[in-house]
Amino acid sequence: MINLIPAERAEELLALLRGSRKIVLTCHRSPDGDALGSTLGFAEFLRVMGKMPVVIVPDQFPDFLKWLPTIEKVIRADRSPNIAKMQIENADLICCLDYAQYSRCESLGDMIEASKATKLVIDHHEEPLIETPWLFSFPNLSSTAELVFRLIYDMGQSANIKKNAATCIYCGMMTDTGGFTYSSTRPEIYEIIGMLLTRGIDKDKIYRNVYHDFSVFKLRFWGYVLNEKLHYFPEKGVAYFAVAKEELEAYHYIKGFTESLVNQPLQIKGCRLSISLREDTKIENRVWVSLRSVDDLNCIEIAAKYFNGGGHFNAAGGQLQCSIAEAENVVRKVVEEM
Repeated sequence: MINLIPAERAEELLALLRGSRKIVLTCHRSPDGDALGSTLGFAEFLRVMGKMPVVIVPDQFPDFLKWLPTIEKVIRADRSPNIAKMQIENADLICCLDYAQYSRCESLGDMIEASKATKLVIDHHEEPLIETPWLFSFPNLSSTAELVFRLIYDMGQSANIKKNAATCIYCGMMTDTGGFTYSSTRPEIYEIIGMLLTRGIDKDKIYRNVYHDFSVFKLRFWGYVLNEKLHYFPEKGVAYFAVAKEELEAYHYIKGFTESLVNQPLQIKGCRLSISLREDTKIENRVWVSLRSVDDLNCIEIAAKYFNGGGHFNAAGGQLQCSIAEAENVVRKVVEEM
């Protein structure tokens, strides 16, 4: 069974949505597949309900997600801050999808926090900090996209999930589980997939759109990293690579270039943890960190302890305010202490 919340709570949520006139949907900075998939999917559902939701994202999203239905309607707060501010100020309901801490949205988060609008939080990360009676936080779920589907289902509104919404929701579920290779062992996930398929989605095409988007530069970059930059510690089952901004620029880096690259070392027999370090191409002394693990190795604890981050049990992230060389020293400390 995929029911998630009590019937009375589902009726209250439906009443909130029906009674809201100006709805704004938001997600976290550097939106990934789940952030955009859940946000756009929920927006499409609301449109079928007769609403006219506005979707605002903090900044740029990866090229491999530009095919998502209705993405052309999205407002980027970094490009159009005045429009974003106006929409936030006029909203009576702000939906916060795939985040539960204002800080994850940078300047957009400040606007949302200052707004008097009702906040609806739909998220699957640990430690929610946004205070609202409309908090739906389920860290045990595979993705926020799964949570969106299940809330709609619980409201008795699954018939209003049409092809566009189903495509976005499936994309969110797929990307946040690495193509259903982790955080996806519960049978209800595949029950949901079955329902989404009845909406006419092409799951094979969605997979190709996301994972078969390589340019020649990106393919060569991946080869370069795996051949020249990969460090592996077989006695600990840990792999990592660190990429400086000069190396990124040499291969014509664009947003999303390194997406899923951190998963590749886990193909090594015996590898339990993979860590990616990427130097920011614009901000000095900022290094972005991604972690992936298998089985019972907890990424959240490592991300929180060493990298000022968090996330999920087998997939987490963070950042360091230091040089890429200093970041490598932190990783080597992780290896030593494991």
